[in-house]
Amino acid sequence: MRLLSSIVLLAAATAAATSAAKAQLTVDPANAFAWQENVGWFNFGGAASPNDVQFQSSFAQGFVWGENIGWINLGDGSPANGFQYANVNGTDFGVNINPINGNLAGYGWSENTGWINFAGGALATPANPARLDLSTSRLRGFAWGENIGWLNLDNATRFVGVITNSNCPACPADFDQDGGVTGGDIAAFFTDFEAGLPCADTDQDGGITGGDIAAFFVVFEAGGC
Repeated sequence: MRLLSSIVLLAAATAAATSAAKAQLTVDPANAFAWQENVGWFNFGGAASPNDVQFQSSFAQGFVWGENIGWINLGDGSPANGFQYANVNGTDFGVNINPINGNLAGYGWSENTGWINFAGGALATPANPARLDLSTSRLRGFAWGENIGWLNLDNATRFVGVITNSNCPACPADFDQDGGVTGGDIAAFFTDFEAGLPCADTDQDGGITGGDIAAFFVVFEAGGC
């Protein structure tokens, strides 16, 4: 384990950044709905490109259709700092994604019902934060609408699923996608890393750097996602 830690630290200190495209997740058309008890169904797959909902590495973008309230804006896809929306005013708002645990935060905006707080589920009893769960390829938890109440992303049969538009693994620890976490995943990861391929961007910062090695081994040593 000490040798492994040394490898991670050395690589993180010496690897040069190379530009790479981010893996992008879109909504599964077969599973695109979330339920709100006061205003009905929200369709996360209701908008056509380029306004469709997309999940980048650290933020979301696009529009959700509420059957009784109209469009909900999750962000324009251009955070001012290039990483996450500031959510301090109406010019740089949207839903952010924690690259480590998938938890959602920030705000969506509805012209008809106001702000929807995607961190609100952490305040539920019991706490059930809205999150992008890559182990099951779907959204989970609850968001809070200031004028409509809870938005349920946690239903077992009607939910918002996500699919990738690349061949990157949904679970970074199982990098070779064989269903287990083994040494083969390390080899597969370093193959992509040395080639500068986007799937090796495991810390999801938009580049292939030593930080990706550290992020990969965090999930690998944990044996899961």
